[in-house]
Amino acid sequence: MSAFKKLVEHSQKCSRFQHLSAICGWDAASMMPAGGNQARSEAMAELSVHIHGLMTQPQLADWIADAENENLNAEQKSSLREIKRQWQQANLLPEKLVQAKSLAGSKCEHAWRTQRGENDWVGFEKNWREVVELSREEAQIRADAAGLTPYDAMLDIYEPGTSSASLDDLFSDVKTWLPGLIDQVIEKQSTEQLIAPTGHYPTDKQKALGLEVMKLLKFDFEHGRLDESVHPFCGGVPSDVRITTRYDESEFVQSLMGIVHETGHARYEQGLPKALAGTPAGEARSMGIHESQSLFFEMQVGRSDAFIAHLARMAGNQFSGPEFEQENFKKIYTRVKKDFIRVDADELTYPAHVILRYEIERDLINGNIKHTDVPELWNQKMQDYLGLSTQGNFTNGCMQDIHWTDGAFGYFPSYTLGAMYAAQFMAAMKQTVDVDQVIQSGDLTPIFSWLESNIWSKGSLLTTDELVKGATGETLNAKFFQDHLKARYL
Repeated sequence: MSAFKKLVEHSQKCSRFQHLSAICGWDAASMMPAGGNQARSEAMAELSVHIHGLMTQPQLADWIADAENENLNAEQKSSLREIKRQWQQANLLPEKLVQAKSLAGSKCEHAWRTQRGENDWVGFEKNWREVVELSREEAQIRADAAGLTPYDAMLDIYEPGTSSASLDDLFSDVKTWLPGLIDQVIEKQSTEQLIAPTGHYPTDKQKALGLEVMKLLKFDFEHGRLDESVHPFCGGVPSDVRITTRYDESEFVQSLMGIVHETGHARYEQGLPKALAGTPAGEARSMGIHESQSLFFEMQVGRSDAFIAHLARMAGNQFSGPEFEQENFKKIYTRVKKDFIRVDADELTYPAHVILRYEIERDLINGNIKHTDVPELWNQKMQDYLGLSTQGNFTNGCMQDIHWTDGAFGYFPSYTLGAMYAAQFMAAMKQTVDVDQVIQSGDLTPIFSWLESNIWSKGSLLTTDELVKGATGETLNAKFFQDHLKARYL
């Protein structure tokens, strides 16, 4: 057997254990009774150590060296590049650190679910301190090996090839035009009459509506399902994608667009190349590309006039009231408001939420600030960017997200990168697809065919820049995002 074939079979073996870990993680967040947390955390930490042991077996170095001298085709070379990258990353971390980080993250995340609702920063901080310390230890190990800053080394996990220097330039530019645009749009919308959701919207009807929308978006229910969790997410594996949302019976807005967003993630997973399943090349290219798909669904398609017409009709079948008339529905889903919660933020204020988090986590992991500085910094930046105070309001401030509870530092920039990629993909798609007509028809197949051909089927065979250039003719150009926002809101 060739060395390359041995590596592929070994990757698939690791992938099967990662499959189990993913489903256990989904269950812990959506189904598991609270009393099961300690035993589950220990089991998942044990599984993390086992996977880490598999990914760092001594013979892999020889197999990789031998495979690099074999006569491989272009796809195999790309696959080998990704296998080698994962192997190098896994080898950096000692087993004890992997186990400690898994346990600390599980403990912090589980307690956070209650602590957030109770505005309990003091209790959260005690658990989070260990997560931050272990994450800094991991970041320093990765930084020393790669010759990067600690934060850039963590960023590379989620956005290979991206640096904080490039993000600083990108976000600095956004900060020059976004605040003015937000104020301009809020002023424009202030004269518009809007009927806000004020009724009672039962969870079962919201779920039925969500499932109908997932069918319109061609979610494959043979290979996935919808459930509830504290924080909406997409988990599982490509052959069994688990998405969740959360319901509030006093309004339907967040659950419905949450489902559209997570369905975008799910369709990407379901569309990844099956021939490469179980190998790193068969996985999503980056979290920025992953978020581009969820935001393509939620923002580019989901808030278009043509799609909102479908939503208004479907929602009107479940609920009654003037708020479900199409024009009003459009106003609900394109309303711009400076508010506290990132996951409920409108398309225009969302980048401000991301930039705030990026700047804090960058300085935290690079050691420029202490974890106890975060609440005050959060309040300061929230006032600077959105004119809101979170003084003493940890629930709607620095404790609102799940990402930092388990040390996922370096993830947040992916959201705004994703929004930018999504706008660029839509601009390219419109050159060959009559998007509005396709959405109006109720059969979105041409849209999904374009995404499958240009994004989903590529997996990680291409670098991010290669993928974006292949799909759109150029690498990331933030002007598409700015143009999209101005066109939609002004």
